[in-house]
Amino acid sequence: MKLTESVVEQAALDWFGGLGYEVLSGLAIAPGEPAAERADYKQVFLFDRLQTKLEDLNPNIPPEGLEEALRKVRLIIHPTLIENNRVFHRLLVEGVDVELRNRDGQIIHDKVWLIDFARPEANEFLAVNQFTVEEG
Repeated sequence: MKLTESVVEQAALDWFGGLGYEVLSGLAIAPGEPAAERADYKQVFLFDRLQTKLEDLNPNIPPEGLEEALRKVRLIIHPTLIENNRVFHRLLVEGVDVELRNRDGQIIHDKVWLIDFARPEANEFLAVNQFTVEEG
């Protein structure tokens, strides 16, 4: 058997599937498709999935706190890709700091967690192949 990029790609997808990841085709969730999960090819996050999971992982955070966390994740803009990756990694590991108003109207600080490290089964794992991204 000849080792090609498609063979390696399929082996990786099979491996992720065996670990319990949901495996999707990037073409199936591409913009304009019936099962589209992205508005355009510049969008690199599946925000509907992320928002739903944030609600599940952070039940004590009100909607405005979750919206602030999504905004912070969406707006990571640094001059280099490596710095963007560092900032995003920090958010994954340390959580996203948000500012909220409690019932008394006081401003409080809290964290929105993107991953549940204590209960890995609570997270959603997804592998997508052929995920096209347009720069700019």
